[in-house]
Amino acid sequence: MIGSRTSYFVPRGGLPAQTELTTGRAVFTEAYAVIPRGAFADIVASRLPGWGETRAWIVARPLSGFAETFAQLVMEVGPGGGSDRPEPDARAEAALFIAEGTLAVALDGEEHRLSGGGFAYLPPGASWTVRNSGDGPARFHWIRKRYEPVDGIGAPDPVFANERSIRPTPIPNAEGRWTTTRFVDPADMRHDMHVDIVTFEPGAVIPFEETHVMEHGLYVLEGKAVYRLNRDWVEVEAGDFMWLRAFCPQAVYAGGPGRFRYLLYKDVNRLPRLALCGAGR
Repeated sequence: MIGSRTSYFVPRGGLPAQTELTTGRAVFTEAYAVIPRGAFADIVASRLPGWGETRAWIVARPLSGFAETFAQLVMEVGPGGGSDRPEPDARAEAALFIAEGTLAVALDGEEHRLSGGGFAYLPPGASWTVRNSGDGPARFHWIRKRYEPVDGIGAPDPVFANERSIRPTPIPNAEGRWTTTRFVDPADMRHDMHVDIVTFEPGAVIPFEETHVMEHGLYVLEGKAVYRLNRDWVEVEAGDFMWLRAFCPQAVYAGGPGRFRYLLYKDVNRLPRLALCGAGR
């Protein structure tokens, strides 16, 4: 609800001890993948050109047999760090979600200070910079997608918001126990991706196996649940990332004891291309 207290799990890095068991919960299949929070170790983080005092865990990228429409990074930027040219692809749009710390995002020279729960949508071709303006690390999600223009429809406007100021939308017939916090109007055809926050109260469920054209990236912000992915029931918790390819059957049971919440990406509002993945692009 508006103004409610919440927290967002963020990776801290590190490396398991030599005494730890190797086998974990990581799964990679033709229909879905699960990257558990224990996989966010120091040695799998990436450094990025043009970014200072920064490391990133790249959890999705366009790849044969994996994500087709988007890339997703979990970013950690130290004090004073950031980039004056974060996006090298002029065709790329971006969504940023701030989990911890303070981030100053400047768009066309105007600065916006974002803290926990903050969101920014940055249109393709936008001139933007990002800087950690706080005393501690800033941790945030960066979702990138190559924008699909449509004749007669302009590109979306920038969006700056905070989820704490947005009233969640209840899902019909769920008695208020399943809600979606939307940062953009779902009826706005200018947008070809949505990044939302989905919340389940303890005991809430997706009561059928969703099977649809939208590809998903899900990062669990809070809580735990059992997720139905294709043929499997998989336990997930705060800090886990899931990729679901288009048409992967999916459902969830949120057993509690607290809320289950995740940041959700999906591609929307476009007629499917009549070409194989990567062809004609």
